[in-house]
Amino acid sequence: MLYSIILYGEDGAFERLPEEIRAGVMEGHQKLQAVLAERGKFATIKLMPVSSAVTLSPPTEIGQAPLVVDGPFAETKERFLGFYAAEFASLEEAIEHAEYLSTPYVRIEVRPVQWAGGVLADESKDRDMA
Repeated sequence: MLYSIILYGEDGAFERLPEEIRAGVMEGHQKLQAVLAERGKFATIKLMPVSSAVTLSPPTEIGQAPLVVDGPFAETKERFLGFYAAEFASLEEAIEHAEYLSTPYVRIEVRPVQWAGGVLADESKDRDMA
């Protein structure tokens, strides 16, 4: 079954951590990505800062365009940071792999998902990892 490993945390908190802590956090991501790559295909998405986002509010009338406003405006410091998606035999196996990312700086949600279509990027193509 396809599971998502969803990361939540305070926007910009990673950048404020000391370099040695950031290196340890990234080591967990590198280990998880290496394990997932050995198993087969997987996807990972890192969301850019909320300051670069816009939200489309639904129109109030049929035929009206949605209202576009700056950023998501959640009433919390915690933000959706990104996610992984990969095949796992069970929820327990997905949790075991999510533990690579477990730090005091993020909250992790593991949830089964269904593929709804689209094409994942080919690793051989250029991509922006900023």
